[in-house]
Amino acid sequence: MSLLTKQQCEHYHDHGYVIVKNLFSAEEIGLLSEQAHNDKALDEAAASMDDGEGNPVRLSLWNHPGDGLYGMFARCHKLVDRVEQLLGGEVYHYHSKMVLKDAKVGGAWAWHQDYGYWYQNGLLYPQLCSVMIAVDKATQENGCLQVLSGSHNMGRINHVLSGEQAGADKERVQEAQKVMETIYCEMDPGDALFFHCNILHSSAANLSENSRWSMICCYNKADNHPYRESHHPGYTPLHKVKDEQILAVGKSAKKHQLEFADLKKEDHSAQSLDNP
Repeated sequence: MSLLTKQQCEHYHDHGYVIVKNLFSAEEIGLLSEQAHNDKALDEAAASMDDGEGNPVRLSLWNHPGDGLYGMFARCHKLVDRVEQLLGGEVYHYHSKMVLKDAKVGGAWAWHQDYGYWYQNGLLYPQLCSVMIAVDKATQENGCLQVLSGSHNMGRINHVLSGEQAGADKERVQEAQKVMETIYCEMDPGDALFFHCNILHSSAANLSENSRWSMICCYNKADNHPYRESHHPGYTPLHKVKDEQILAVGKSAKKHQLEFADLKKEDHSAQSLDNP
């Protein structure tokens, strides 16, 4: 398997991000999209906060990747191996989340750095990388992620609470915007955005007719073990899986869902016959 090219690695280290087109096939991302959009447990577990304009920002988060479809994406070689290539060594799963940016109501995210939050968790070094997987098509109209190119080189910026979100110091952000290019990370389903934990990023509210869901897998370098406990895990060995497991697990789960749906239909029909 070919990993990131030299040019892609240089772009990540120079600009703080790199987009890999079609990292996941249409079939793979189709299974993820179908499961996520129909996952009642995911929807019910989603936390919601106000973006300051009355629009809800919703996400569902978990620390450890399991053996289901979400876990296969977070543990597959073609994702994890590229993160290890960028960070220069073994990584572990810090957490994953599904960002549920619904049509017309999906709220905005203020400018921030992930390390601005994670620094508080006892991580000494900004040796973390996140990967945003486009579940739906991401465009400027439906609030795609924006990054300030090269802003990771500024180092950690102080974050202050603004409404229910913590955002980076606004004066610093405004000055950075004068000298750094704002990149709108438009992506097709299956594209993956790898981004540095210190890059400034944000997203506008989704005022379009189309949802903009995405799955974000976050990784920490194995030797950057936090010195204190927090709501995210310390070093936990990550057991990678073959890329083929995405389709195998996704198809199996879909088959069971269809079989369960058929059983429910049969049971309902039997009840109707018993009670004409």
